[in-house]
Amino acid sequence: MLTAEQQEKVRGWFAGRIPQGLFDGPPEVTVDREEITVIGRIPEPAVDEKASAAERAAAVEGRIQEFRERTRDERIGVAQEAEHRFRKKVSWGVRCGDEKALFTHVSAPVMTRLRQPERQVLDTLVAGGVARSRSEALAWCVRLVQRHADDWLTELQDSLETVRRVRAQGPDAAG
Repeated sequence: MLTAEQQEKVRGWFAGRIPQGLFDGPPEVTVDREEITVIGRIPEPAVDEKASAAERAAAVEGRIQEFRERTRDERIGVAQEAEHRFRKKVSWGVRCGDEKALFTHVSAPVMTRLRQPERQVLDTLVAGGVARSRSEALAWCVRLVQRHADDWLTELQDSLETVRRVRAQGPDAAG
């Protein structure tokens, strides 16, 4: 896991490097061991106030696709610089209204050992059609936990950062 300072440096670099006007405001930059994900807000398309939900959704989908195609070269240039600098793949996405769309992004394999009761949970999700494989079922479980435990996970990440700071002040600290 990266330190808060390392994450701040990555976020700061992207804030300074992304072409001005590419997004409405600063992007969200998320960093893990394999990937940097940059998600920026883009303006919603203008639609008639009487437009149906389907029409609005189609307009947002069209706006996202237009942005993706129009900005491809700019984003690739920034990503290449960042990948060289930070030694991580860069993925892009946007928020348009309430919709969030990720473009290409890393799907990293994660090795795990599960006991039979845990495997049975995954197999039940596969049998029930929730997922096509154990891998997909495990990803579904992680997303479910993430959705319901955001506050707890944030508090845990903050605690880990405090532990890192305390360790850095210990007797083995350079100084």
